[in-house]
Amino acid sequence: MVFLGNKVLDWFISIGLVWQILLGIAIVVIGVALADRLFSRRSIVRNFPLVGHLRYLLIAVGPELRQYIVAHNREEKPFNRSQRDWIYRSAAGENNFFGFGTDDDLESEGYFIIKHSSFPKGEGSFAHSVKEHHFDLPSWKVLGEWHKRELTFRPGSIINVSAMSYGALGGNAHSALNLGCKLSNAYHNTGEGGLSPYHKLGADVVFQIGTGYFGCRDDDGKLSYEKLAKQCDEHPLIRAFELKLSQGAKPGKGGVLPAPKVTPTIAKIRGVKPWEHCISPNSHSVFTSVPEMCEVIEKIAKVTGRPVGIKSAVGKLEFWHELAEYMSKHPDIGPDHITIDGGEGGTGSAPLTFSDHVSLPFVTGFSRVYKIFLDKGISDKIVWVGSAKLGFPDKAVFAFSLGVDIINVAREAMLSIGCIQAQRCHTGHCPAGIATQNKWLEGGVNPKFQSQRLFKYMESWKKEVLALTHAAGYDHPTEFTMHDVEICDGSGGYKPLFEIFGYDCVHNTHSIKKSREHAMTGMRKRTDYVKTLEALKK
Repeated sequence: MVFLGNKVLDWFISIGLVWQILLGIAIVVIGVALADRLFSRRSIVRNFPLVGHLRYLLIAVGPELRQYIVAHNREEKPFNRSQRDWIYRSAAGENNFFGFGTDDDLESEGYFIIKHSSFPKGEGSFAHSVKEHHFDLPSWKVLGEWHKRELTFRPGSIINVSAMSYGALGGNAHSALNLGCKLSNAYHNTGEGGLSPYHKLGADVVFQIGTGYFGCRDDDGKLSYEKLAKQCDEHPLIRAFELKLSQGAKPGKGGVLPAPKVTPTIAKIRGVKPWEHCISPNSHSVFTSVPEMCEVIEKIAKVTGRPVGIKSAVGKLEFWHELAEYMSKHPDIGPDHITIDGGEGGTGSAPLTFSDHVSLPFVTGFSRVYKIFLDKGISDKIVWVGSAKLGFPDKAVFAFSLGVDIINVAREAMLSIGCIQAQRCHTGHCPAGIATQNKWLEGGVNPKFQSQRLFKYMESWKKEVLALTHAAGYDHPTEFTMHDVEICDGSGGYKPLFEIFGYDCVHNTHSIKKSREHAMTGMRKRTDYVKTLEALKK
């Protein structure tokens, strides 16, 4: 046997390198073909060994092929090529203008136009303004003003980063987002995963409280008001809280972070045990009704001094009717701000049915909820936050016309720091290194560089929104009304929003007049805020 083996080895050496390589390839091919035929669980591969793998390879790279070769500029979902291109150019500080006119169908059903004024507000050269380094475009409403919170909060930007947890996104990605928000005077929502070190790099923070109470839970997994107060003491730039009831991409659905992903770092941030499943229920355990929810909101506001709001997708309207009725009868309590998330909102991972068919899209959902509060006479006292693909100037103006005061963006922010819409978020293998905890892939995100990209994207967004605002004859984007936008009915006719949705938004004109000079010259300096904090502690 040994003699035969030596003979074979001598022969193999004698045939030369080229034949050795070819023989090796042949052996591998035959081996794979036999394995495919005998052991594969895929019928196509068993019937067509080797060749059958091409089908699954094409399926795997299909989205990329369609993205770069097949799809039209405005065909792809959730963000088409033109939208991504505008974000990429803006984030790079490049020319984000488009030439030769629109390639949209202006007479298609649902297409909307923004009506300009014959006497627009005066401004300098827009081309010159694009080159300006930075300016503030703050909110004209103040979070917590209605309920007289101890530490009210006027966001320094009307565009901010929406809720995305550390765990769903990597540390480098969150660092880039937080540093970019700091540069742009925007706030950074933590998501329900708790306050991580990557949220503490200088930007204002909105602390989201989810059903798992991560980062503010006691040993039994219940909401701990003491830990909320401690978080605020340790990180004063927590400016507000947000109770998450649901999100547009998977409303009414809880979640589980698998044990292998619950690293000691994530476990410490969330207040759970490492290497054990981290469960987010689909509902809150500390309240089950509107009065109980409002009571929790008031407790959080009392121990922290901060404004407290809620975030929700829109489904059944009974909750909203009850909340509006309750707040109209009890004007001293309730959420200071309400974030409405549309069904087209994004997520790192969700069942397809929930993403596709549960919760109303933003425009429909927001307009229904806003009208309920408008009918009760309290819509102008609440700060309304819109979320779901509103990170484009035209979409933002549409939202402001409906009654939105502030815009939150998530996937648009991700695109600005390098996301390529590979749609691999749920796998943990994001090729851009954003939606992953893989250290090698995370290394592709340079927080110092990518934070500048987020900053430039936000600046371009604000400048273009302000240009639209001036073209319509206004000073601030929240002055848009439902008379300023019209929608095509598909037969060449257009109707204003107030005819379609049956209401006209009411902005708090007193607050606007009172805040005009303050808002247009920038937000209150953080030094003043810190002084207020110190005075309250004394």
